[in-house]
Amino acid sequence: QVQLVESGGGLVQAGGSLRLSCAASGRMFRNNAMGWYRQAPGKQRELVASISSSGITNYAVPVKGRFTISRDNAKNTVYLQMNSLKPEDTAVYYCTFVGSPYWGQGTQVTVSS
Repeated sequence: QVQLVESGGGLVQAGGSLRLSCAASGRMFRNNAMGWYRQAPGKQRELVASISSSGITNYAVPVKGRFTISRDNAKNTVYLQMNSLKPEDTAVYYCTFVGSPYWGQGTQVTVSS
């Protein structure tokens, strides 16, 4: 059984920081790329960042230089460090095994201006 559990969301002022975590169960973690996506109200879900099983990272243009994705294979956990947050970063953030049908329940990030 595959489970993904996100945590770390919350309300923060513009310019602030949050660190999201996603704990994964099962045997998929070590050998799969992980991704963070977000979905704002009325918008489609979009890729924020991804990290391969070997640690190669990729970022969406709007977050490049502000967000950092990392993974701890010993803990089956992927992280998203978000700095210099902007109101337009407000969304529900989800983690997933890239290319899989498995998603977490999401964690709400709200950035006030």
